[in-house]
This record gives sequence, C-alpha cells and structure tokens, in this order.
Amino acid sequence: MDEQAFRLEVRQFIHKHFPEEWRFPSYRLSLRKTESWQRMLHEKGWGAPSWPREYGGMGLNPYEQIIFQDEMDKAGVNIAPNAGITMLGPLLIRYGSEEQKKSYLPDIMSGKTIWAQGYSEPGAGSDLANLRTSAVLDGDHFVVNGQKIWTSFAHEADMIFLLVRTDKDAKKQEGISFLLVDMKSPGITVKRITNISGHSEFCEVFFDNVRVPQDSMVGAINKGWSMAKSLLGSERITLGSPKIAKYPLSLLKNLAEDKGLFADPVFTSRYTEIKMDVDDLNAAFVRFADVLRRGEELGPEVSLLKIWITEAFQRVTDMLVEYAGEHGCVDEMLVLSQGSTLHPANQYFISRPSTIYGGTNEVQRNILAKAVLQLPG
Repeated sequence: MDEQAFRLEVRQFIHKHFPEEWRFPSYRLSLRKTESWQRMLHEKGWGAPSWPREYGGMGLNPYEQIIFQDEMDKAGVNIAPNAGITMLGPLLIRYGSEEQKKSYLPDIMSGKTIWAQGYSEPGAGSDLANLRTSAVLDGDHFVVNGQKIWTSFAHEADMIFLLVRTDKDAKKQEGISFLLVDMKSPGITVKRITNISGHSEFCEVFFDNVRVPQDSMVGAINKGWSMAKSLLGSERITLGSPKIAKYPLSLLKNLAEDKGLFADPVFTSRYTEIKMDVDDLNAAFVRFADVLRRGEELGPEVSLLKIWITEAFQRVTDMLVEYAGEHGCVDEMLVLSQGSTLHPANQYFISRPSTIYGGTNEVQRNILAKAVLQLPG
C-alpha cells in the first residue's frame, strides 16, 4: 500500500470508530478511559504500530509511523502514551525470555494489561542511577522496598516495570535490575498527585515488603542498567515525538481560523516559523525511529529531539494563551465555531513540566555537550 492510500485508510478508520466526544479534549485522556479504542486498534491489527510483524505489530517504517500519528493529531486524538506499547514491549522483544514475551506481549497489545513506568524516585530523577528502591532475594521471590514518584496513571495500571537496586555495594550503575510487578501485590500503595491544571495523572507509588517472583526479572540480576539506558532512549524518542507539539499546534490553527488571525501578518509569520520547526523535527524523528526499527541502540544525540520538541511545545502554548485573549487566563473551555473545543490555560500548564520530565533539558544539553560535541566537563 502506498503512503497516500495508507493515510486515507487511517483517516477513515479514525473517523468511523473514534468517539466524537473524545476529540480535542482539554487534557490527555487515560488509557483506562480509552481502552475500548485500543481494543479496536488491536482487532484491526494496529495495536502496536512500531512492533515487528512477527510479534503482532504493524511493522511500520518511520515515515508510516509519522503518517499514522499525523492522522491521529488531525482528528483530535489526545491519549496518554502507552508505556507498554512504546517502552516495555520493545524492551521485552529485545531482552525478555520467550516465556515473558508469550506472557506479556499479547495483553499489552490488546490493551488488556495497562503498564506504568517505575523509574523516577525522590532524589533520583534526571540522575536515575541514584535510585534507592531495593529488591532483596528471599527464596524464589524478591522483596521490594522503596518509593517511586511522578509515575503516570499508576492508579489505573495493572502492572508496573521497575528499576530496583539489587546490590547496594556495587557501583551505582552496576547494582540495578529490572522487575515486572503486579500492582495488586500486597504492600503497594498509590498516592495521586494533583498538578497545577487540577488533574491527578501523576502518582507516588510506595513498596513495603512487596514480594515479587524471581522469574519476573528481565535479564540477569544486577544487569538492568543497559536495559534502563535502552528504555530511556525509547522514552526520549517518545518524549521527542512531533505529536507533542503537533496537537497543540492544531489547536492554535483552529483558534486562528476561528478568530481570523491568519489575516495578521505578524501572527502568520510566528505561526509559520514554529510550524516549520515542528515539521523539521519530523525528519530527525524518522532518523532516530529507524535506528530503533533496526534493533540498534540510540546514541546520546537523541537528547536533541527531547529539547527541540518540548521547547517548541511551550512556544505553541505561549501563543495559545496570548491569542486566546481573556479566555487564555481563566479556567474555562472555549468552544470554537467549527465545533472543536480548547482550554488554553490547561495546554499552557501541561507544557510547563515537559522540559523537566524524562531528564531535564539542562541535563540533555549537558549530554549533548559531553557525548556529542566532546566539550570538557
């Protein structure tokens, strides 16, 4: 199928199956709320666009992935990233045992199992190797104690993948392992965090003597750091996806058309400049996505994506608030003449932490300076 035919097929499928009341929401929708959509994608064979076909994925090349996401953005599909699809699945395909692949991949793809990511901790965010959550082997189980924070939608998750410290005496990167944990396990407590927009998608997760079967470890004990780096690369390409800025950019376009802003040459110049920046990112994103598709490791230069798109995201939402006028400063939904809705302040608030999570942009710039430009530390 050629690219134009594929684009048309995706557009028609979304138009027919994606609920109208979910389009252009004021905040990103959770996987639990939209699990029926993931089931429909799975039944269509579209549950995992980037996974290889032999594991049930679509096997899309990077250009096709861009097309797929473009059509989602144009239709107002704004759903939280699926950590199982974008992060854990590719990691299991590469590092998991055959039994783990058989046990977990089908339910990830169908949406039956929703996964959370247990990485960041108090004092171990951008410097993840400082993590302190421990896992001590006791018979055929690990006993996990500690805390994770900024865990998106942990309150809705069925499972969580964790980085844990299994050797407190080893160098900090060498004593880390990768565990898969059932969120219904005794000893797990989830506390939601309310953010500045009034939503509570982030959580703290506490582990108090949580027993995890030994066969829930991915890879060898104390060898989780290489997998962590691989997954961080996948996270940074996810956080560097053009969709992060394209969705609010589509909202800005809707607002501009509604208010006749394209008649203003100053607005048109600013809009065109940022649109070109986001479009340019497509080419870089395709290059990095192709590295992952070939099963290779992403280099430190992937940090460029995260910096580029999150700062573009903030520039777009700055313009949304500015050009929405009085509607940009109040907690209310703006209904546009074409029927779409917009909450400028929420978009602004959502964009602010984007330069912090997944490793702050300051840390990303240090990575580029040291590892790519070879500047002295």
